Amino acid sequence: MNSDSDLQIAGDILEVQHLLQPAREHPSTLSEFVGLARSIAADHAQWAGLVEYDSTSRWYHRLRTGPGYEVWLLSWVPGQGSGRHDHGRSAGVLTVLEGELTERTERGTRTLGAGAQRAFAPGYVHEVVNDSLEPAVSLHVYYPGLTEMPMHASQSAPTGVDVVPA
Repeated sequence: MNSDSDLQIAGDILEVQHLLQPAREHPSTLSEFVGLARSIAADHAQWAGLVEYDSTSRWYHRLRTGPGYEVWLLSWVPGQGSGRHDHGRSAGVLTVLEGELTERTERGTRTLGAGAQRAFAPGYVHEVVNDSLEPAVSLHVYYPGLTEMPMHASQSAPTGVDVVPA
């Protein structure tokens, strides 16, 4: 069937290089940032030797930067958490590399195992915690690069004043 809406290519599309978009050196779309995180996660040798664990605070290391983005590697020992926060004007991709993390949002709680990814828009409020008994490692891509991380009151914090009857 032929119609004006059909697209047919005869031969090998790779033979017409002038029709192909050049590969981008740096990601610029959400799907490309997700792909970047996946490719780094798959290259265990690129990050595994850098990971450290700190029992007093979350450990973090800036792994890479590019035009308008940065990639962070974080470790979490059991019980460590981020506190409830957003990422200001930055969007991001969170990828769990090892272990298990819990993400809490106003919509509920989600357990993220190794390989799980979460993409989020600017202003997205969440808390990430290692509720497991084993350490965890995560990768975070922020675009634009992270310049602020406003903290928010806990969801369980009281919103009013309790009045005790006399």
